[in-house]
Amino acid sequence: QDDGPDPVVPINYSVEFTEAMDYFRAVLQADERSERALDLTEKVIALNAANYTVWGFRRDCIDALGKDWAEELMWVTELAPDNPKNYQIWHHRRCCLKKLGGHPDELAFLDDFLTDEELEDAKNYHAWAHRQWVVKEFGLWEGELAFVERMLEMDIRNNSAYNQRMFVIKHTTDMGRPVREREVDWVLQKIAQVPNNDSSWAYLRGVVAGQGL
Repeated sequence: QDDGPDPVVPINYSVEFTEAMDYFRAVLQADERSERALDLTEKVIALNAANYTVWGFRRDCIDALGKDWAEELMWVTELAPDNPKNYQIWHHRRCCLKKLGGHPDELAFLDDFLTDEELEDAKNYHAWAHRQWVVKEFGLWEGELAFVERMLEMDIRNNSAYNQRMFVIKHTTDMGRPVREREVDWVLQKIAQVPNNDSSWAYLRGVVAGQGL
């Protein structure tokens, strides 16, 4: 790994990482979309999952080789628990779903991911943002409010769940007065349970803002 002749903070790369990156730069420059190149991307990603160039080239290889995007989705699923906040992994997952036109188990995967007791990451921004994209992209609105309710039963302070409810309401209703009044009633019940919950108060402010309710 060459950081230039005069790096500000020299990084002591491992021999394995340096060799892998040298090989990768060579196949990238040659635009070699081969089985060997695809295998190399997996090795580089294992060493540095944040390298967006490697992810992009991996997708190019999969397309060029006619690989199964469903298998690729399974592969990236295996990486998620160890890299829950890695943007590139979530973006790659989205790319897989676009190629597949959706997947029947995607919401179930997200359900399990957000409720995994070992991960303890029920507010994971990347997972919730991905869930919003999936729901909107493939029209999977039905049952989403029930999912939010389950998440709030687990943790009534989960601001991500409140945000998801607002997202669903805004995209599935006209946000007219009857809807807002219903949402006020709903969130007041949450406030009654935990009066000092910033998340529920923020939701209330979002519902009534500028509406004179």
